[in-house]
Amino acid sequence: MSAMRSASRRDFLKECLSGAVLGASGTMGLLAPSRPAPVITKSKVVIAHDDQLRDAGSAVDSLRVLDLLDRAMQSLLDRDQPIEAWKRLVLPGDRVGLKVNALGGRGLASNLQLVEAICGRLQEAGVKASDIVVWDRDTDEMERSGFHISTGGSGVLCFGTDRVDYEQELATFGSIGSRLSRILTQRCDVLINVPVLKDHDGAGVTLALKNMYGVIHNPNKYHPDGCNPYIADLNMLPEIRSRMKLTICDATTAQYEGGPAYKPEYSWKPNALIVSQDPVALDYTGWQMIERKRAERGLKTLEGDGRKPHYIATAADGEHRLGTNDPARIAVVEV
Repeated sequence: MSAMRSASRRDFLKECLSGAVLGASGTMGLLAPSRPAPVITKSKVVIAHDDQLRDAGSAVDSLRVLDLLDRAMQSLLDRDQPIEAWKRLVLPGDRVGLKVNALGGRGLASNLQLVEAICGRLQEAGVKASDIVVWDRDTDEMERSGFHISTGGSGVLCFGTDRVDYEQELATFGSIGSRLSRILTQRCDVLINVPVLKDHDGAGVTLALKNMYGVIHNPNKYHPDGCNPYIADLNMLPEIRSRMKLTICDATTAQYEGGPAYKPEYSWKPNALIVSQDPVALDYTGWQMIERKRAERGLKTLEGDGRKPHYIATAADGEHRLGTNDPARIAVVEV
């Protein structure tokens, strides 16, 4: 009897085990655990607008641009107060560089009131004025664009790389071999990019990623083939990538044709800022804004004009992974 009971028990366990295997490998069964759908992480790009940004004389109102900046930063970093948003990016003791774009002169350089607003909020977040440097490649270009040059003292610094020169050693990645500005390498722990929304006669558009051409000694070398893959390779340099925390693209005045030099007949006033921590997503979003304006004015697409900004896709590819150019993975928030 005992042997029979033992055999019956073995048969019963064998049947149970085989049923469980069939249930798992076949229909998955009622007891199979449910798996949550994967969460797709999106890059946030905030576009802040203010139709009343300018006074009667068409100059940008400094208080309204501060409010525009605050709304953009609070939305981007999900904070109720602007200073709390900035404290997520910088700490007391950080040396912060604002890489502006002065090439377009007074008509199309990074807006002075915007730069002043950024500097003010950085100080309220605990960064000393003398630890902030506003810079581009050339001091004279900056001065012609209206920037007040300052190379010392207790206030915010403002000057070009020509005052301190470039590093002697080449920084390299892929197609890039360049000497980097000593302002970047020796005076910046945190980099805030402040480009302008505009067309470019070679690259198609010049926004966040292209603005880094103002960091190197030999940008003219990297303009063939629509600046591709040069722009993406440049932004892979660790000296740039490790410091880059934020892009605040100035779209108070923008240009849809004839860039990068200022052509007033091709400019318009979006009265906006485009803000993101993903420079590729920002460039893709800004590119689409320029395309819409070109269509409104009856111009060809940039691709139709032979100037599609291919470097944006290169910056997002598997080798670079600087951000995303997939609209399904970009969350554009308008405030």
